[in-house]
Amino acid sequence: MSSALSPAPATLRSLLTLAWPIVLSRASQTIIGLSDTLLVAHLGKSALAATATGALNALTVLMLPLGISFIVQSFSAQLHARGDAAGARRFGWYGLLLAALTQLGCLAVWPHIDGVLQHLPYEPEVRTLMGGYLRIRLLSGGAAVGIEALSSYFGGLGRTRPGMVASVAAMVLNVLGNWLLIDGHFGLPAMGVEGSALASTLAALAAFVGFFLYFVVQGPRVSLSPREFLRMLRYGIPEGFNWFFEFGSFVFFTNVVMASLGTAALAAMNSVLSINSLSFMPAFGLASAGAILVGQAIGAGEKDAVPRILWLTVRAAVCWQAAVGTLCLLFPHALISLFAEGEGGLEVAHIGARMLRVAVAWAVFDACAMTLTEALRGAGDTFVPMMARIALAWLLFAPGSYVSVHFFGWEAVPALSWIVLHLGALALTLFVRFRLGAWRRITLVEPAPG
Repeated sequence: MSSALSPAPATLRSLLTLAWPIVLSRASQTIIGLSDTLLVAHLGKSALAATATGALNALTVLMLPLGISFIVQSFSAQLHARGDAAGARRFGWYGLLLAALTQLGCLAVWPHIDGVLQHLPYEPEVRTLMGGYLRIRLLSGGAAVGIEALSSYFGGLGRTRPGMVASVAAMVLNVLGNWLLIDGHFGLPAMGVEGSALASTLAALAAFVGFFLYFVVQGPRVSLSPREFLRMLRYGIPEGFNWFFEFGSFVFFTNVVMASLGTAALAAMNSVLSINSLSFMPAFGLASAGAILVGQAIGAGEKDAVPRILWLTVRAAVCWQAAVGTLCLLFPHALISLFAEGEGGLEVAHIGARMLRVAVAWAVFDACAMTLTEALRGAGDTFVPMMARIALAWLLFAPGSYVSVHFFGWEAVPALSWIVLHLGALALTLFVRFRLGAWRRITLVEPAPG
């Protein structure tokens, strides 16, 4: 018989205890991206632009199922707090089913890669390199979603270390694979950009297989329900569209707005995004830990504790972003020069250093927006935040940045002010949504029988 658990009151210590494995996990994912871009940077700006933008485009394809997989954590946390271990485990399996469907979708996209790239304003060399990168990288799309789904399941239980171990393993294998395959070592061929993609793919597949076997031996078999899977999709699809459409607006900004300003601007933008991910991923880890505490509080029937959990998490995430932002303000040229090698490096460094100063402004708004998003997701409030994100991304940010560059002649650095405006408006909108309290009336997990 299920019985609700009574979680201890959330404190900074309890938040950080949950958060540090997630932070390390997200930092590992960041290092994977940094490794990919740093180790191809010496091949020139075309290789750098193809690898960094190719990784961004691959993530775009996966963003919808990745966003859906985050809802696994919300179900797992509430069911765990209610004392229903078997119910929580079923949602781990539903996340794996989602991963299998994702891989089928990636294989369906595979034949159309070159056709899509033909419509984007890349230089011919960048387009060719990126096509090869994407064809290899998408072979591990299902594995990437599977790792995220299992991390969400264990995270909902308050066990954030298994996901960390999987991510760190993927990072180590990826960095080693990059060293072996990009320039060719120990007799292996020098594959360049495609070597970077192959290293990432093999690392993700290996990490997923290990994580899956760990999940299988951790609990008994459970009976699955199509009705529950559809319920997961009901709340998860808005979360997935939330991430997909907002992330898509950033991809539009990078691939259309920045790419139209030249390869140097595109390479600089992706270098700034790589550095920004050093602050984004740990802040997202803090936000995810806050969402676990929110879900567990609601599952235990303690909704009044949620606002205090949220503000605790916001303060922690903003402090982190501000600390990293200070380093970016003090040493912009030193940081951006790590990516500015090979042909065109001086031009990339000049543009990127100026961009990095603007990136500091959007980081604080980003911390507030992501923390509010995760807290609302933990409560099951996904539809209205989705609509707000889509509206701001595609009615404000994307058209505003496009018009300012293509019709008013803005350069790369002023164009970044649209990101600051977008994230500031989003943070304010989500704050109003939380204060209105609609999340209190949402029932994510069906009432227990009896």
